[in-house]
Amino acid sequence: MDNGKNKYSVLLVDDEEEVIRIIMKKLDWESMGLRIVGQAGNGVEALEMAEELQPDIVMTDIKMPYMDGLELCRRLKEISRTIRVIIFSGFDEFEYAREAIKMEAAEYLLKPVNASELRAVFERIREGLDRELDEKRNTDKLREYYLESLPVLQESFCVALLEGRVTEGRISQYAENYQVNLRGPYYVVTVLHISAQSSEESGRIDPFLLAMSVKKYAEEQADSRWRSRFVIYLGDIIMIAQLPDRDSLPGYTDEMDRLCRMARRVCNARVTAGVGYLCDSLEQLPLSYQGAKQAVSYRVLYGNTRAISISEVEPGDSADLLREDAYAACIQRIVKKIRVGEEEGLRSAIDEFTGWISASQLSMQKYRLVLMELVAELFRFAGGHQISMERAFESGGDIYGQALQMESTRALGEWLWDVCRKLQKEVLSERQDSTKLFVRGATEYVREHYADQDLSVEVICRKLNVSAAYFSTIFKKETGKTFVRYLTDYRMEQAVNLMMTGNDKTYVIAGKVGYSEPNYFSYVFKKQFGVSPSRYRTERLEQT
Repeated sequence: MDNGKNKYSVLLVDDEEEVIRIIMKKLDWESMGLRIVGQAGNGVEALEMAEELQPDIVMTDIKMPYMDGLELCRRLKEISRTIRVIIFSGFDEFEYAREAIKMEAAEYLLKPVNASELRAVFERIREGLDRELDEKRNTDKLREYYLESLPVLQESFCVALLEGRVTEGRISQYAENYQVNLRGPYYVVTVLHISAQSSEESGRIDPFLLAMSVKKYAEEQADSRWRSRFVIYLGDIIMIAQLPDRDSLPGYTDEMDRLCRMARRVCNARVTAGVGYLCDSLEQLPLSYQGAKQAVSYRVLYGNTRAISISEVEPGDSADLLREDAYAACIQRIVKKIRVGEEEGLRSAIDEFTGWISASQLSMQKYRLVLMELVAELFRFAGGHQISMERAFESGGDIYGQALQMESTRALGEWLWDVCRKLQKEVLSERQDSTKLFVRGATEYVREHYADQDLSVEVICRKLNVSAAYFSTIFKKETGKTFVRYLTDYRMEQAVNLMMTGNDKTYVIAGKVGYSEPNYFSYVFKKQFGVSPSRYRTERLEQT
């Protein structure tokens, strides 16, 4: 056997067991890198097995009861676009072959199939699967795809930085992976806002094309000292610049002012440059970005086609604002860790918050404001998840007062840990209850509609307004069964009840439990209980 071959799973489908046995004996499956994972006697059974086993290749007869090979092929393609289907038939008719092609079957074979022909078909399919797998694993191709995607990845990373969606510990790693050089030591965000008048003055040019024109011009004209990165976001051009020292900000603002004036002449666009707060870490970029947007709003007072620096129009200590932003970010990290249920991450976020308090030397007034915001955020989170305050805090009293009574940052941290862990448990309990409610809704629907012959995963997903992928995962996790297996078991259970409590014929019972084909009902029943429905009824009556 060639151990270097990839292993692929095969499901064989034919209503004649002898045909399946012959096919299995014709080839040395192991040496070909294939393994038989199952065999089915009809299309309905095969579809259920495919949902469970996820085979790579399905070989099916075209003429079968309950569901033919063409319909099976169509349904299999709904489960997975990558599944390979081989259809074999005893009918040499063009119409069958044409339908097989339409259903995207990989091969169409005529019975009887000899060993060499069958081997050649499976070899072709395995080679095709190998090629696909090799392409996915091919380092050079992956690197080529990565380089093609790099500009988009870089822009997405910059936007995530501006919105504060990248955790502090991962910023440097992402920057390295996406080849984004943002080493500072100081940073400032500038929003280049194009006036709505510009499009009309430019001969009604598309606003996006005008933005692209301004972005290209800004990239060409920006001094290399600033090592700037540009993205277009929400209609504005966002510029992340790196400054060598704090004293460079006025000169940088002047350059942005010149850029606005030149853009008016070169691009025929009225551009306002809002210059944000200077900061010394990438985690503070969201505050700089907010300041830049605030600065742009001052164009009403100072006019457009110029640069406006927020630190000049709103004088104040930007370092204080950055420190305030730091504690707000700490609080948000605590809430995030509660939401995702990370104990270790929660402990780190709380330590970061109490560490910030210790290092900031806050006045009592400021300390109270910080705690008030923390408690308010926890209450908002609890309210948003319909969590009882009494259960979470074990008190209907003054939570804010409890926080203020802590005699040290260590005591505050322990109190906060206790409160947040309780919130985590409440969130987990809420999710579990939600999942149970979701599955209960599905099982109740089955109990009410099991007689509906068209009841399927698709039908119940439309009823519950969820995707089939999500439904299947949650349902099996909660019940231990696929939906099709659960439905079959329930129908069989109801069929037994009808047999033992009435005198209906088998075909009547079949219709009452959702089977339009009495023969298929008998087939499923025998597979479930080992005997036919009539034999089962006789034996049970004899026992009583």
